[in-house]
Amino acid sequence: MKIINTTTISDNVKDMCIEANYYLSTDMNSALKNAINTEKSELGKKILNQLQENLDIADKEMIPICQDTGMAVFFVELGQDVHIEGGSLTDAINEGVRRGYTDGYLRKSVVGDPIERVNTKDNTPAVIHYDIVPGDELKITIAPKGFGSENMSRIFMLKPADGIEGVKDAILTAVKDAGPNACPPMVVGVGIGGTFEKSALMAKKALTREFSERPTIPWVKDLEDEMLEKINKLGIGPGGLGGTTTALAVNINTYATHIAGLPVAINICCHVNRHTTRVM
Repeated sequence: MKIINTTTISDNVKDMCIEANYYLSTDMNSALKNAINTEKSELGKKILNQLQENLDIADKEMIPICQDTGMAVFFVELGQDVHIEGGSLTDAINEGVRRGYTDGYLRKSVVGDPIERVNTKDNTPAVIHYDIVPGDELKITIAPKGFGSENMSRIFMLKPADGIEGVKDAILTAVKDAGPNACPPMVVGVGIGGTFEKSALMAKKALTREFSERPTIPWVKDLEDEMLEKINKLGIGPGGLGGTTTALAVNINTYATHIAGLPVAINICCHVNRHTTRVM
C-alpha cells in the first residue's frame, strides 16, 4: 500500500492550477501552429497568428493565457492500493485550488450558490470526478474550463432509430449554434451512450485526450475525422470571422447504453483547451 499525504496533493494541485493557466499543452500548441499553415482565409491566418502571439506572451511573462481562468474541473484516478493520509482527498484538492488561484493571481470566478451568486473569492469548490482503479498511483488531471464555451455545450437524448446520422446532426447542430460564441477554433468533446449524466462526463473528459491518441473502435475514429472535416466546412472560422479552421479536433468517447436510448453530449472548448496531468 502506498501512502500519500494530503499536503503533497495540495502542493501538486496548486502548481497544476498555475501551470494549466499559463501554458497550453504540447498537442494544443502544435495544433494551433498547424492551423496557421493550413488556414485558407487571410483574416483567419491573422487571427491565428494573434492567438499564437498571445500564447508566446503568456509563456514569456508568466501570465494567464485567457482572462477567464475557468472553473477547476478534475478527473482523479485513485489506485485502490493508495491510502490518503492527513485528511480527505477532496479537501486536499480544494486547498490546492485555493492556493493556486491565489498565489498564481488567477481570476476567481466561482460563486457559492447558483442563485445568490456570492463569489467564494478563491475559485473553490472545484468539480471533482473520481474513478477507483487498480494499482498504487494517484493520477490527477485538471481542466480549468472557461464558461464562454461551456455555455455552448448541449445534450441530445436521441432515439435509437436516429442512429449514426442523428449523432452527426446533433454534433453539427451544437457547433452551428455555438458559432463565434465558443471562441473558435474550438475543440469538440463528444460523449455517446451511457445515460444523461454519463454522456456529459464522457464529453468533458474527451477534451483532455491528446490528439495523437486515436480511438481503437473503427467507426469512432471515422466519425471523428468526418465531423472535423464537416465542422471546418461550416465557414465559422477563427474568431467566428470566417475561414477553414473552426475546430482543431473532435474527440469522441463512447459507452454502453440502454436499448431505448441514444444519449449524445457535446462539450465545446475554445482554443484555450487547458489541461495538465500529474501522477503521484
